[in-house]
Amino acid sequence: MSSSLDSTPNTATGGAPIGKAGLLKFLVPSLIGIGMFLVPFSTGDTINIGMGLLADGLKAMLGDALPAIATVVLCASALLTLLVKFAKPGWARDNALGELFDVAPLWMAMRLLGALFALMTFFQVGPEVITASFTGGVMLNDLAPVLLTFFFFAALLLPFLVDFGFMEFIGSLVRTPFRKIFGLPGRSAIDATASWMGSGTVGVLITTQQYEQGYYNRREASVIATNFSIVSIAFALLVTSFIGINHLFIPFYLTVVVAGLVAAVIVPRLPPLSRKPNTYYEPAGCQIAEERTGSAGLLRYSLGMAVARAEKAPGARQLLRRALFNVADIFFGLLPLVIAIGTVALVLAEFTPLFTWLSYPMVPILEWMRVPEAAAAAPATLVGFADMFLPAVLASDIESELTRFVIACLSLTQLIYMSEIGALLLKSRIPLKLWELVVIFLLRTAITLPIIVVMGHWLVG
Repeated sequence: MSSSLDSTPNTATGGAPIGKAGLLKFLVPSLIGIGMFLVPFSTGDTINIGMGLLADGLKAMLGDALPAIATVVLCASALLTLLVKFAKPGWARDNALGELFDVAPLWMAMRLLGALFALMTFFQVGPEVITASFTGGVMLNDLAPVLLTFFFFAALLLPFLVDFGFMEFIGSLVRTPFRKIFGLPGRSAIDATASWMGSGTVGVLITTQQYEQGYYNRREASVIATNFSIVSIAFALLVTSFIGINHLFIPFYLTVVVAGLVAAVIVPRLPPLSRKPNTYYEPAGCQIAEERTGSAGLLRYSLGMAVARAEKAPGARQLLRRALFNVADIFFGLLPLVIAIGTVALVLAEFTPLFTWLSYPMVPILEWMRVPEAAAAAPATLVGFADMFLPAVLASDIESELTRFVIACLSLTQLIYMSEIGALLLKSRIPLKLWELVVIFLLRTAITLPIIVVMGHWLVG
């Protein structure tokens, strides 16, 4: 299918001047998106982005009410799903609401489970394995408020970044290196940057929307979501502070970047990602053409592509309707999944020896790599699959600074954690199954661990 951008060859190739109105339609919204998602601000001792500041402000304003709000949202999701699934009311037939609430039995069960866990934790009723502060409490009191406020603004503001030509502009500029190094379209650089400055979940949200709109094929979306959704600098600072290696932040983040880039080159060339087809999401088809035409310079060509996209951007009413649906989809679809999967994962990590048993083979490997306190460190190398912060929790009592450095770096390069990113990917239309996420997590662990250990011995000693 031909790209929607192919119909504007003149502006892209320099055959006709770029109009001032089109240029403004590209620049103004895109600058707002850049300011909200990609420009870091220093606030006190932390680094944040504009959207994060808005989310933090809303979180501070709502305060202790957020767990209660999350519980209400989760219960509403479960009740509306049951109503639409079994009563099939007229207001939810053949429309977006029907798509939102008429879900498969597995997702319906997840929504019911998420509501049940939230009610048990909020009212402190039921077994302690669910209601404890470090299982259900983490999900309802710590993570849910962040997701509610963060994704509320992310869904509303994301169109400024992706719908007015900025993706086309950057994608055209960096198309060649990204194709040669990663086998990906240049616009994926925006996903990585948004993750780095804001949150890995924002990167996945961008990837999901770009896939559903026909700008990534199945292989590209799968690769980008599992290899470019890096954690933010702010979260990296939190991890180093918690684990007691703040003074090593520069070598720490350098190690994360090097290991992450190597993994991003290797992992997509291995199964299961290498076996993903280069086909597009059927309802959208292929909506991208990154081949240069004509004799225009790279900058002018990129600007022409951006303006062409901006001129085809949806109107304000359509953008607002889509943004509000995305908010509803996150609140009623994603949040229950995160709470359900995350709580189960934390219960397995905290109350069962599962991850200890699974990590037994890691002990001799770590000993061979000369990592001190290998037996204590081994569970932390795998528990990150449940939640990204758990490795830091397990490693905080380890005396060896080198070992804590290795665990902290590894937790940030594994990327796949079920309490948030994993749940988001399983809920999305990107074709990734649970077993594939497990394999990708293990591949990233196997590839990045030796790099991290070598750099740790070099930089930490």
